[in-house]
Amino acid sequence: MGVVDDLARARAAFEHREWMAAYEALSEADDAVLTADDFAQLATAAYLVGRTNDCVQAMQRAYQGHVDAGDTLGAARCGFWLSMVLLMSGEPAVAGGWGSRCQRLLDDVPGDVVERGYLLMLAMLRSFFTGDHETAHRLALEVIDYGHRYRDADLLANGLNAQGRLLLYAGRVPEGLALLDEAMIGISTGEVSPVSAGQVYCSMIEACQEVSDYGRAAEWTSVLTTWIDAQPGLVKFTGQCAVHRGQIMRVRGAFTEAVEEFELAAHRYAAAETPGAAGLALAECGDVLRVRGDFAAAEAAYARAAGYGYEPQPGLALLWSARGRGQAAVAAVSRLLGEQRGPVHRSRLLPGAVEVLLAGGDTDQADELSVELAAIAGSFGCPALRAMAGYARGGVLLARGEPAAALPESRIAAQEWQRLSSPYELARCRVLIGRALRELADEQSATTEFAAARQVFHDLGALPAEQEAAHLVAPAAPGGLTAREVEVLRLVAAGRSNPEIAARLVLSEKTVARHLSNIFTKLDVTSRTAAAAFAYENRLV
Repeated sequence: MGVVDDLARARAAFEHREWMAAYEALSEADDAVLTADDFAQLATAAYLVGRTNDCVQAMQRAYQGHVDAGDTLGAARCGFWLSMVLLMSGEPAVAGGWGSRCQRLLDDVPGDVVERGYLLMLAMLRSFFTGDHETAHRLALEVIDYGHRYRDADLLANGLNAQGRLLLYAGRVPEGLALLDEAMIGISTGEVSPVSAGQVYCSMIEACQEVSDYGRAAEWTSVLTTWIDAQPGLVKFTGQCAVHRGQIMRVRGAFTEAVEEFELAAHRYAAAETPGAAGLALAECGDVLRVRGDFAAAEAAYARAAGYGYEPQPGLALLWSARGRGQAAVAAVSRLLGEQRGPVHRSRLLPGAVEVLLAGGDTDQADELSVELAAIAGSFGCPALRAMAGYARGGVLLARGEPAAALPESRIAAQEWQRLSSPYELARCRVLIGRALRELADEQSATTEFAAARQVFHDLGALPAEQEAAHLVAPAAPGGLTAREVEVLRLVAAGRSNPEIAARLVLSEKTVARHLSNIFTKLDVTSRTAAAAFAYENRLV
């Protein structure tokens, strides 16, 4: 009677989603009393508490139990889950072997059955992971059809999720996001199994992050957190959830808490036997540390991310630029820009690339990229990406000596970041606005913007940005010249030619000529000699 009671308690723990209790009870039970379904439950519980090897062994026992009982469809379903787990664990060859075994089982089954939809899902995922998006999209539609015909919530959610992600990568972002939202319906109502639910949750949030839809990402991250908290002992997906929480904290300026979440995520990835995914968490951690000015720690985090096979760009290039390694930074983003990437990947790269190129003096290429980013943001329709595009465009226009055109772009970006409750990015926009106002000779308004931004940076612990804002709060140079214009004027006064100035300041000659034209206009002079005289009279040299 005790054995029966123990088994009943193990099964009840599984039904109540008490995963660790179910895993421990089923693991300790006598194999002789466990059915094929019990072994399948043990496999599921093992997977969810991060014991992948135990999951595979238990699912193999479940598979064999169904085969011995002549339950072909049950065996095929277990074979599918074995293939899925192995595929997600980075063992595609073994996963393919189980998929082929399942296909042979179903070849002997007359008529159509829902299990054929699960094999299509395996093929869909393999195509997705190998970059064959056309085949993956076709298969996703077939998986969705099986889900509808057999009222199978797992197939429907996975098919809609895959189709949505593929539409994003094709640049059809609003359509893709709508399908991702639809995929979440079965999960929010509890119809989807725990493993599929966790996978689709994380895929949904990851997709939102990829297209910078931070509002939607925050909403689903909150729901995912609640879902996880309701399942005692759950380890799987908690690493991803910590990354997502950290990303939202970073956007909202909670930098200390974000670093803690990213470190927690890396630890949980390791506990869930998926150490490779820790690279993403460490790269995100490096980004926050860079913004806070802890450059040595940021470099170490990026190095750890690279050690896991994750390329921490463009964050690492931005770090190099901030540390005076401009040539290395430009070389890195130039390589990345030369790689074949779709609009989603480009949208993640371009904001940082524009900053690196502007710092390196390549205004012309930065201009081209900012126009491309604005076009992508317009097609995606995501507020944060529109804000990034406005900030990039404003920075380029300022570098080109067009403050009147830079001002509205910067203000639109600021409005978007304010709506998204992102204080750091809003303060950066205020610095850009202040620089434009200063070049338009509205010094009082400019100083107000700089001072407000400086206070926000101080409160957030963003030291490099605070130091930049503090420098800008200082009185403007004589004649309303900007800091860059003073640099150019000093070199003019020293007798340097435009090409020499361009080389010295790492600018294009066209940009130097624009600065010189602005200097002549502000000082009301018509020659380099008169401009040099002004520099000496006002002790700028």
